[in-house]
Amino acid sequence: MSLLDRLRACHRRDMTLYRPFVADAAAIGWIHRSLADRLRKYPAVFGLTEAAVQLIPAGYGARTKAMADVVAALHEEGLITGWRDEAFPVASSFHAPPLFEIERAAVKAFGIRYYCVQLNGLVGSGEAQRMWIARRARSKPIGPGKLDQIVGGGVPLGLSLADALVKECAEEAGMAGGLARKACPVGATTILAEEDSGLWYETLFNYDLDLPEDFEPQNADGEVESFQLLPVAEVRRILETSDEFLFDGVPVIVDCLMRHGHLSPDDPDYVTIAELLAPSPAITGDAA
Repeated sequence: MSLLDRLRACHRRDMTLYRPFVADAAAIGWIHRSLADRLRKYPAVFGLTEAAVQLIPAGYGARTKAMADVVAALHEEGLITGWRDEAFPVASSFHAPPLFEIERAAVKAFGIRYYCVQLNGLVGSGEAQRMWIARRARSKPIGPGKLDQIVGGGVPLGLSLADALVKECAEEAGMAGGLARKACPVGATTILAEEDSGLWYETLFNYDLDLPEDFEPQNADGEVESFQLLPVAEVRRILETSDEFLFDGVPVIVDCLMRHGHLSPDDPDYVTIAELLAPSPAITGDAA
């Protein structure tokens, strides 16, 4: 296994198996043809053609209610699992007005793009640089017990990126707001990969934060089992030799390695890695 293999896994899908999910003439997701067939039982909610799945109800409230009823039924059938009781906005892009909201557990089934903030907690610089790594609680519905960044989480309705990051820093690492607001935005990475529950379509807004030597994270929401401060070289070794890290944390860490000089341009995979970290935003019926 290599860093390149890890990144390729984040873009492995066959989009010919999916139909665009459309609302108010805007593309908002991708639905596997097997789920599309099941949605025929809701003719007042979905209009199905070979080209797309159209959400019929108009207006924010009507769409939200209709989707909530369908998602609840799919959950009862066992097709949607890991219920979160957390609403995510659905829009054609991050800055577009949301068309409706949906239970977070359903976003992959409908191939809806969702947005998260992710923090690289760094101590020191150069070859001696270290990174705070969290081990996720065993009770987490996604990636229980996996390694992850010090802080990361979805951007819920009603919060800006900065406020979402401050919120996650307080809950996951016991970090004061003043320190959290020193985090520097360093870019974004996008994952589009097929999995059993649908499409993992996620854009992560990435931040770096230089932490003081005496800072020790303290989890407050029960979502982190433990923390460890590791040399960046050890973080890279774990990435290259195991699958211990949560799937969506991989491109964020590899991007950090590249930006801080821990991944050299002399590496034979350097250019391909850089290209995978900045994939084309266009999504077509490809088979990657």
